[in-house]
Amino acid sequence: MDATGKSKWIVGLAAAVLLIAFPLIIERLTSQYYLYLTVKIMIWALFATSFNLVLGYGGMMSFGHAAFYGAGAYCCALLLVKTACPVWAAALAGPAFAAAIGLVIGYFSVKIKGVFYFATLTLAFSQLFYILVFKWRSLTLGDDGIQGIPVPECISTLESYTNYYYFALVVTAICFYILRRIVQSPFGLILNTLRENAERSTFIGVNAQKHRLIAFVISAFFSGIAGVLLVFLETSLSPDVLKWSNSGEVILMGLLGGMHVFLGPTLGAAIMVLLNSFVTSYSEYWGLCLGLTLVLIVLFFPQGVGGLVHERLEARAKRKTA
Repeated sequence: MDATGKSKWIVGLAAAVLLIAFPLIIERLTSQYYLYLTVKIMIWALFATSFNLVLGYGGMMSFGHAAFYGAGAYCCALLLVKTACPVWAAALAGPAFAAAIGLVIGYFSVKIKGVFYFATLTLAFSQLFYILVFKWRSLTLGDDGIQGIPVPECISTLESYTNYYYFALVVTAICFYILRRIVQSPFGLILNTLRENAERSTFIGVNAQKHRLIAFVISAFFSGIAGVLLVFLETSLSPDVLKWSNSGEVILMGLLGGMHVFLGPTLGAAIMVLLNSFVTSYSEYWGLCLGLTLVLIVLFFPQGVGGLVHERLEARAKRKTA
């Protein structure tokens, strides 16, 4: 193993130890609120990384990914509240339903040529799903939302967020590992090729629509998992989870962190969640602060914060080997 490989292992091991010990540190030094924030970062990071499979690797600008996030959440919540479905079955049904919705929306969307039309169609489908949930009060309870969603005692957040933190950490880590393997696989390389030049890719026999549809469904599935994690954390749900602004937020997370770096959206999620939490504590101008941050990122770090860090690390490794 070379020096770069060793340093990656050391950094990874240190990060793992820190994440495992984090609840113990939080309980000793500060309040449970920061543990709650960390879990929110995990959920948004999973959602943003799932979305980045479509945008950062596949080059598809979707404005409707909140539909899959919300579909997974609502499917799980309704099964738990309105049926006698076991928790594990409801948790699996959520992402499966989100993937099914992704298959339907993706089937029509990937046929569209042009970034603008693709984005518009995904946004239209997402808003259609939002209106359906908002208006179908007999099933979804409309704008009243779903309250008192039952959660297993072992991950309940009533007294402490520690157990749920470890649960979310394990689920997120597994999902990240699978997504990482996907983007490093031949399928991931084909997605990159389609992003760079879809027309030339077809000349070598790549079925662009098929690969984009598969990526869309995979992304929807993992977005649905993020939605299920949200349900277990909040034990309540409202149609706001389906709003187009949530789709916009994951795009911003990718821009902030770096869309072409695997952990870029995770970094972007951390920045946005923490900024939202701390800025709104002292000021009502959260949107202004976010806008200024984005302007600075685009002007000085167009590759995102994660992209900048990645470039610096690569340049450092090259200097060492030279």
